[in-house]
Amino acid sequence: MSILDKTEDEVTAIAHPMWEDLIRYSNEGEYGKFIRKFSYELLFGLNEVEIGKQFAKSELTRSLDTNYDYLGLIRRDQHITVLYRVRSTKREGEWLGRLVLGHEKDDKDGDVKIFGASIF
Repeated sequence: MSILDKTEDEVTAIAHPMWEDLIRYSNEGEYGKFIRKFSYELLFGLNEVEIGKQFAKSELTRSLDTNYDYLGLIRRDQHITVLYRVRSTKREGEWLGRLVLGHEKDDKDGDVKIFGASIF
């Protein structure tokens, strides 16, 4: 079943554990584990050297609070964007977290992959 056919509860049951993994691996600086569920399309477009440098040096991405607030879903084209309110354990304020989920074009297993992940 396509992620696009899933209910909000079914999507969040997939998304929340993926988001929690991204927070955990970001805080731990485990870049290899952080990108393990990224789509081929996303990995292909990354400049891994630059991303690795940013990943290692960013105070925000190394101090994400594990408590987050789910804000909602946006369904567009072949992807679902899941929005979160995120805080830091070291910096004041709130950030918008974005997780874009979908399926690889030729994936016969129907695995949900990450097509985008960011904090604004």
